[in-house]
Parts: sequence; structure tokens; C-alpha cells
Amino acid sequence: MAGSTEMASLEESFRKFAIYGDTKATGQEMNGKNWAKLCKDCKVTDGKSVTSTDVDIVFSKVKGKTARVINYEEFKKALEELAPKRFKDKSKEEAYEAICQLVAGKEPINVGVTKAKTVGAVERLTDTSKYTGSHKERFDESGKGKGKSGRENIVDNSGYVSAYKNAGTYDAKVKK
Repeated sequence: MAGSTEMASLEESFRKFAIYGDTKATGQEMNGKNWAKLCKDCKVTDGKSVTSTDVDIVFSKVKGKTARVINYEEFKKALEELAPKRFKDKSKEEAYEAICQLVAGKEPINVGVTKAKTVGAVERLTDTSKYTGSHKERFDESGKGKGKSGRENIVDNSGYVSAYKNAGTYDAKVKK
């Protein structure tokens, strides 16, 4: 049979798949869904000689009559059942060795996990260079906000009309 290090990594794979997707799982028992995931992720099911139906049938065979889960010993029995079906050209022992090598050291693969993207509308709406009108006044050239001065019209109480060229020159003329 397999070496002790391979058996340890096989048991480690069993535990990782047993707790996959279940927050309350202890890693001692595996349900049918996780058994099917293990067989799919570790390439035990090939679609020709071993199908998902075969995987479900083997799971039903090895579990107890009223049980819904299998333990590690039943898991090894299930692999023994699938081995000759998956590796038809090998002897029963060689097939079991080969199927253990497929499963050993593997862990669940997260396929189709949704990742957050900041493109499209969010990118367009937060780009200050595209702002127009009064909103454009709230940011400087680098895109940094001006704060209160960008939101409010600050009144010039100097007494001069806005944009007057000679503002502040009256006192200099009068004092002469």
C-alpha cells in the first residue's frame, strides 16, 4: 500500500475537503457534496470511466444505511471502490496507489468566486477631471478637494468691484 507520509497527506486532504463550505464541520466526517467536490477537484472523475453518478453510488455504498456522512475509514473504502474503475489497466493495489496519489496533498479549489471590481460607473463617477459646471470648482488641478472654499462663495469685502485692476491703490494716492 501507500507510504505513511502519503497516508498523512491523504488524511489531510480528507480533512480539508470535509470542512469545506461548512462552518460547523469538525473535519472528522465528510458529506456527499464534499465527496463529489473532492473527486472532481482531484481529477478522480474523468467523465468517461468514472462519472459523477459513479461517485454518488460509491458514496451510498460505503456510508451507513441511515448515515449522511462518511468517516476517514469509509473514505479509504470509497477510494478502493473507485480505483479499479478509474485505472482499469492496473492491478487493484496499483490502482489504489494511483488514486491515493491523485487525492493526496490536494485542497478545495475555489472556482467562480466573485471578486470586487472598481471599474465602469465607480471609476467614471470618481474621476474629478470629468466634472463640469459648479462641481468642477470644488477641486484643484490635481483632483484634490478644496474643502469649504470649493463649496461656498467667499465674499470679497474690500470695497472694490471684482476683477478691478487697481484694487488697493486708493490709499496710496490719497496720502500724497
